[in-house]
Amino acid sequence: MINKLEQLIKQAQQNKKMRLAVAAAQDKDVLKAVYEAYKLNIVDVILVGDEPKIKEIGKSLDMKLDLFEIIHKEDLMEAALETVKLVSTGVADFLMKGIIDTSILLKAVLNKEVGLRTNNLLSHVMVYDVPAYHKLLLLTDGGMNIEPNLEAKKGILDNAILTAKALGNKDIKVASLSAKEKVNEKMPSTVDGAKLKEMALEGSFGEGVYVEGPIAFDLAVSKEAAATKGFESLVCGETDILLVPTIEVGNGIGKTLTYMANGKSAGIIMGAKAPVVLVSRADSAETKLYSIALGSVIAANK
Repeated sequence: MINKLEQLIKQAQQNKKMRLAVAAAQDKDVLKAVYEAYKLNIVDVILVGDEPKIKEIGKSLDMKLDLFEIIHKEDLMEAALETVKLVSTGVADFLMKGIIDTSILLKAVLNKEVGLRTNNLLSHVMVYDVPAYHKLLLLTDGGMNIEPNLEAKKGILDNAILTAKALGNKDIKVASLSAKEKVNEKMPSTVDGAKLKEMALEGSFGEGVYVEGPIAFDLAVSKEAAATKGFESLVCGETDILLVPTIEVGNGIGKTLTYMANGKSAGIIMGAKAPVVLVSRADSAETKLYSIALGSVIAANK
């Protein structure tokens, strides 16, 4: 089981090298991360976008971009569609967002003719390596689904479980977060948490998956807090996946882990036929590299 993001890099290196297609690749930080991933023998790369700008950036950074195939697409929508087509036709194994709006890329991903649409819900999964926690912590969904209902939460959790399995987790412990542990009809997250727990006990998420819900964040990550409050669960202090009730909660926890707890991270969109590496321009080069490695490991497990 992968417990640290550095181990994720090593796992990606041990797997068969995956082929990464980058949409609108004319971005300095994205090219840095992609080039580093190539040098680490994690991926082969196809760059789609404004070729003159890509080559200009590569020259300024002393990169040997002649090692990569470059497909010239100046228009952002055309770049997104071409990148998705490379994956849907098997030329590439997964894709990455470059300097392009997420909405444009996802529109291409969901295109009925060349896209990567499935019956699954698309959702964002972050993987955090936090010094204060003893293993990787998955957080979902703080990036796409705003206020998911019970059905959507099941889809979000299905995607996170696939991610956890790709990281080598066999027994997966999920915390369905809320502000309290008692069901309150006025607080939908408590109702959904209890239903998701029941669904897990009935086998809806497969073998080895245990859901605790509703449960507050402190009990999810701390055995001491759970003992103090007299709450017993296999999940307490051993959580693998934090399932949040709304995008605001996920966004807040994620940024807190990054900026206040010195957490390293990787991000991915799941639910399509192939993983989509989705990073923010504010993300560090290290986060971008880890995200590429995560996409590669997941693609290798498809």
